[in-house]
Amino acid sequence: MSDQKMIWGHPRGLATLFFTEMWERFSYYGMRALLILFMATAVSDGGLGFDDKTSGAIYGLYTMGVYLLALPGGWLADRLFGLKKSVWYGGLIIALGHFTMGIPGILQLFSDAAEKTEITALDTNAFFLGLILIVIGTGLLKPNISSIVGQLYAPGDSKRDAGFSIFYMGINIGALVAPILTSSVAEYNWHLGFGLAGFGMVLGLIQYKLTATSTLADVGNAPVITTPEEQDSQSTLKKVTTAVVGVVGLLLVFMFTGVINVNASAIANASGVVIAIVAFSYLGYIIFLGGLDQADKKKVMAMGIVFIFGAVFWSGFEQAGSTLNLFAERFTDRSIFGWEMPAGWFQSVNSTFIILFAPFFGAMWIWLARKNMEPSSPLKFFFGLFGVAAGFFVMYFAAKIAASGDMAAPTWLIFTYLFHTWGELSLSPVGLSLTTKLAPKGYGGQMMGIWFLSVALGNLLAGLIAGEASGGDAEALANMPSQYLTIVLTTFGAALLLLALNKPLRKLMGDVH
Repeated sequence: MSDQKMIWGHPRGLATLFFTEMWERFSYYGMRALLILFMATAVSDGGLGFDDKTSGAIYGLYTMGVYLLALPGGWLADRLFGLKKSVWYGGLIIALGHFTMGIPGILQLFSDAAEKTEITALDTNAFFLGLILIVIGTGLLKPNISSIVGQLYAPGDSKRDAGFSIFYMGINIGALVAPILTSSVAEYNWHLGFGLAGFGMVLGLIQYKLTATSTLADVGNAPVITTPEEQDSQSTLKKVTTAVVGVVGLLLVFMFTGVINVNASAIANASGVVIAIVAFSYLGYIIFLGGLDQADKKKVMAMGIVFIFGAVFWSGFEQAGSTLNLFAERFTDRSIFGWEMPAGWFQSVNSTFIILFAPFFGAMWIWLARKNMEPSSPLKFFFGLFGVAAGFFVMYFAAKIAASGDMAAPTWLIFTYLFHTWGELSLSPVGLSLTTKLAPKGYGGQMMGIWFLSVALGNLLAGLIAGEASGGDAEALANMPSQYLTIVLTTFGAALLLLALNKPLRKLMGDVH
């Protein structure tokens, strides 16, 4: 807000959120770099030995869940905890999840070779329980920390997009370092790699606790309860939340004890429809029953259109951790003077490019705004979709090399990540900022939840595509080039459609530019 203490032209609270999100992303991307590789690795090599379809489905469900729970996470923050406390609670649960995944690795350190083969059940249960905890924690932390960033700036402040670009660069410092460190440790022990990711979250929590009180005093607080009606409403909310947590906990017990059988592929295939229904039902509820004026109703409708194109973008972009990660592992020449680089290191390429180009993009938007030449948000989304299409066009040729039986050079992946990075910088921080602008008063966390629902749907689709386009057998390898070309045509077609909808969408957005 306007009375915040400033540093380098931005509120000091941005620094607190910058470092908190940096360490949270260290934990997330550190673990993500290992996830599908660990599942697809043979049991004899320390992995879970799942086939590609199962690994892709679980990967998609996990990355979907991380963002899917952003909607209830934002809602609970708006109505119960407040944004700041939600970030704190979420970080604690994330750390617990990572350390749960690391338990088998710690036990293996104290086991002899014969005993290590007896930890399989604990290995699998700890893996899935850790994933569930990380999903829950991220649902509380991720949407609300982004909403706090939006609240640091006054309405109409032209520095808001630049602030989100800086925030986004902080995210990618953690995402740059994490895959290198966790992949290196995972070469020795997969589970210690997962545990190292959790250590990053602990560092982020310490920093947040030490600085948030002074830098975020006026933003992200719990809602003030003043009337008996509000007290009754909050009491009911607490009871409902407790009941839901109890039911979910009971279902998890049934799952881990084998009472309920889980088919990951079937669940993943059905989840996309469920996400779309939830998102548009909720948007419809806000439009027709949220008590909004006509201008806000149109902005929520615009948010629905943003949801669709955001999901298409993420379905391509988020294949970095699945399809492209497996391509790096299986079909990329990673030899450097006789030493083979871990495949997970390629997960740092995107973050390297973001750190290099984020200041340029942030400065470019400000300069264009001063010249009254800044592209509209829909046009920036067009650039994002075009970047994904261009990246997979590069991978089409890399896939043809792999299908011919040769190993692809690392440069194919590097150029793909370069185009994807330019697309991401055009769309993702702008999408975060646009969501905070379009959100009606009192719906900030929930609208951020809708944005992350589009990310959830895209992540789910990315995992499902990975199960088909990863070249796990001879037939899949032969089909890989055509599957990559399908991704190119889909994302480029969506970009052209959005370009055609630019003017109608801007009318729905009203005074938001």
